[in-house]
Amino acid sequence: MTLKASVPTSLPPADKDSVLAVLERTCKTFPDRSAFTNQGVSLTYAELDRLSSDLAAYFQHRTPLQPGDRIALMLPNLLQFPIALFAALKAGLIVVPTNPFYSERELRHQLSDSGARAIVYLDMLGDRVEAVIGETQLEILIESSVGDMHTTGRRVLMNAVAKYLKKKIPTFELPQAIPFLDAVEQGYECVIDRLDPEPDDVALLQYTMGTTGVAKGAMLSHANLVANMRQVRTVLDERDEQGLPLFEEGRQLVIAPLPLYHIYAFTAHCLCMMAVGNHSVLITDPRDTDQLIKVLNRYRFNGIVGLNTLFQNLLEHPGFNKVDFRDLRLTLSGGAALTRTVAERWARVTGCEVLEAYGLTEASPAVAMNPLGRIKRGTVGRAVPDTEVRIQDEEGDALAPGEVGELCVRGPQVFQGYWHAPQATADSFTPDGWLKTGDLAWRDEDGYIKIVDRKQDLILVSGFNVYPNEIENVLLNHPGVAACAAVGVPDSHSGEIVKAFVVRRDPDATEAELDAWCRSNLAGYKVPKIIEFCDALPLTPVGKILRRELRGQ
Repeated sequence: MTLKASVPTSLPPADKDSVLAVLERTCKTFPDRSAFTNQGVSLTYAELDRLSSDLAAYFQHRTPLQPGDRIALMLPNLLQFPIALFAALKAGLIVVPTNPFYSERELRHQLSDSGARAIVYLDMLGDRVEAVIGETQLEILIESSVGDMHTTGRRVLMNAVAKYLKKKIPTFELPQAIPFLDAVEQGYECVIDRLDPEPDDVALLQYTMGTTGVAKGAMLSHANLVANMRQVRTVLDERDEQGLPLFEEGRQLVIAPLPLYHIYAFTAHCLCMMAVGNHSVLITDPRDTDQLIKVLNRYRFNGIVGLNTLFQNLLEHPGFNKVDFRDLRLTLSGGAALTRTVAERWARVTGCEVLEAYGLTEASPAVAMNPLGRIKRGTVGRAVPDTEVRIQDEEGDALAPGEVGELCVRGPQVFQGYWHAPQATADSFTPDGWLKTGDLAWRDEDGYIKIVDRKQDLILVSGFNVYPNEIENVLLNHPGVAACAAVGVPDSHSGEIVKAFVVRRDPDATEAELDAWCRSNLAGYKVPKIIEFCDALPLTPVGKILRRELRGQ
């Protein structure tokens, strides 16, 4: 395929847009186009605009909430998420996406640290809200149910099944909570006060471990988020020799199995796909691979956004080979390293090369992407437009192509800092203003970036750098290995040694067999000295391996 000019390194100046201005344009351009679908129910852009305006009017006129107040969204992938998101922004509130899997301790910290005055939560999580509410500033509680966006009869049935048959709704008492649909209905009776946010107004407090300390709220402004929309859109706007787009705007249906409360899926679906009028099919529970396969068979999908563990689970499912991939144009991978084995198998089965990208919460998140028509497997692509990257050594000096160092970033998508944490903010930047990502990387002569590993995950064996990703890639190429993770453990002789945790595909695979495999593919100091078999690896809800939990085992 012959392609036209490559992705530009910079973009022409744009209007000082807010996320709301982008949403408004999309809703006017594609009013009848489906915006989001979940569990068989779709919202058009016109319906999304109307329902979010009604809920925003409720916030403005039926509650004491004021612009700048924080509101937590503790929801899985349901239609209520984008409605509540855009309603909050229309009311001038700062959105705090909250992980539904948080423990009481984690939830208490996030709500207290952000000072959230309101929360929209799923009734299945009500007991956790009840447990922490007394230690937070929460005043406004909006309670949603899985059946909220369905017809009356189906809504009653779905909610009854969840409560009485599946017993997914715990016992709790939050009498001050108002049902989600009641809030929307009350807002319908009011007139929304239209707001025009300033570009530097904070839109999102996205909590992250960052590169230092405990979870902190990364302040992402309207300008940060809109800049990242434009950057991603430009990278995906590759065209063939006839000038036809490889990924068309306003016509694509994209599967959304990753949680919207995570910055990767949030930006991909609630911002980037929304900005161009594309249609996102929300998957509430991506761990239910059987159900996900049914969704893939139901829709003629053009794209899917995921990460390595999700793609691997799909490839292992016996029904995946029967899915129709004729319309698949985009497979986007981010959030965690994509292994060579998974990339190769995915391309072979689907006929679509995986486009690997790289980002971090503090950069809204996209920093680098493979151009859609110029994917270089094994890399995360080149810096997105208007973005500078620098690979530096421990002294802060820039390194030449091919040399490994810490990846640092500058660009309009880089966050304003951490919420009420000036020292952590200062520690995240170099003295000359580059964001330190904490990731080790190198860059080739064409500007393509290879992420080697997290700086904090680097293993030092007798003074030699050992990168867990390299070891894991080797192990995953063994036919008896389904999943694995490599960590460093203390050793009195060499400082650290490599320990590998392995989930077997072949139950007869032995430690000696894997040791021999590693010795034939790795230098001796990189070979795991300990191999421990396990049934599963600890994962984040997004699917990243939690190496820090394995280090103590």
